[in-house]
Amino acid sequence: MSEGIIAMQHKFLLSCLLTASFLSGCQTAPPPPGSIPDINALGGAGGIGQGGMGQVGAGQGQGGMGGNGQYGNGAGGRNPNGGQGGAGQYGGAGQGQGGYGQGGYGNGNLAAQGQSPYSPADLNNPGSILAQRVIYFDYDQASIRAEYLPVLQAHASLLGAYPNLRIRLEGHADERGSREYNVALSERRGYSVRDYMTARGLRTQQAEIVGYGEEVPASLGHGEKSWSENRRVEIIYVGE
Repeated sequence: MSEGIIAMQHKFLLSCLLTASFLSGCQTAPPPPGSIPDINALGGAGGIGQGGMGQVGAGQGQGGMGGNGQYGNGAGGRNPNGGQGGAGQYGGAGQGQGGYGQGGYGNGNLAAQGQSPYSPADLNNPGSILAQRVIYFDYDQASIRAEYLPVLQAHASLLGAYPNLRIRLEGHADERGSREYNVALSERRGYSVRDYMTARGLRTQQAEIVGYGEEVPASLGHGEKSWSENRRVEIIYVGE
């Protein structure tokens, strides 16, 4: 074999060794032990703790936005069946009675539900609003003045909660006008009071309406002071 051929073979082998050395230097070193993420842990960012954000609603139970996760095990939540399901960051299968279902936003008409802040004993209490039982009216009017609305609401509440109570609404008028007109006006005043109270708990069968016109004055004078005292409806509790 000639010296030229031998020299070419040496060059070829040297080239191969250099190429192999270069490629081995470009490889990524293996990761250290424990640095590879566990795919089973992905998606479970809320897996520890009993978190907040449960007190969103007004209900009770386990709900919130998660199960035992990042936002889990609260008391409430807007979903009455708890949680949003699943097994991810906001997962869980929370249960609850949360949301706005039970309580929190009023009980409607208390009198219509047989409830009232008043009792029949308050009728004998001079300091109670129920001690006010005379409603006064403007001249030739049957509309209720705003100042008497709380009084009528209180009586309606009591009567709505105690269906055995009965009242008589006695309407009156001043002396001006004919007898027939004043009787009709006093009756209209009685019906005006009854209708307002009926919308707030009073049962129509609990109230009797009588119109006396000018026949039973509260004041015997002939001026505006006496007239203003005679334009009235008196709330009489039957059997009291």
